[in-house]
Amino acid sequence: MDFSNRGAQPAVNPAQHAPAPGVNRHPLKNQDKDLWTRIGVTAAVACVVILLIGIIAALYAGNNNTKDTENQYINGSKLQAVFLNTGQVYFGNIKTLNNNFLVLTNIFYLQTNSSSSSTSSSSTSNNVSLVKLGCELHQPYDQMVINRSSVTFWENLQSTGQVAKAVATWNSSHPNGQQCSDQSSSSGSTSNSVQPSGSNSTTPAK
Repeated sequence: MDFSNRGAQPAVNPAQHAPAPGVNRHPLKNQDKDLWTRIGVTAAVACVVILLIGIIAALYAGNNNTKDTENQYINGSKLQAVFLNTGQVYFGNIKTLNNNFLVLTNIFYLQTNSSSSSTSSSSTSNNVSLVKLGCELHQPYDQMVINRSSVTFWENLQSTGQVAKAVATWNSSHPNGQQCSDQSSSSGSTSNSVQPSGSNSTTPAK
């Protein structure tokens, strides 16, 4: 009997311990790599969202600051004149002012009445009267909501101006507000003067 190989180990075939094709020898390392990739993508998305929120907040704050800055110029004790891009001007008190609309109350507007006289040199004089809004054909309330895109500019009026004086005169003579059934006549107005009156015209004159 041959005892020379009794303590020897059987030969190992390297092919038996080789990993099968397509089998990942380091699955934990790949899982860690995928985890960090997902974390990186999530962090990038979060940064983009935060950036967008910051931009929106800055724009909103800027719009509010613009509105607040303009509101501080309204003198609540004075009348305001609102000039529209149509050429029409309204006088009253601005109650609300923002980026979308303007609310005006205690509204007046100018109306020009042309009258001709038969003289040797036919002449025409313009009588300007201040009309209180409310007695037009459609009888609106004494409040007007004006689109800001239609407003060219607005300004505060001094109490010593003709319009402010005429409004004060009208208010003192109408303590109970405007009565459309009993309107005062504007026929007594003089050339280029401002006289408060009622109106039954359909639209304000420009």
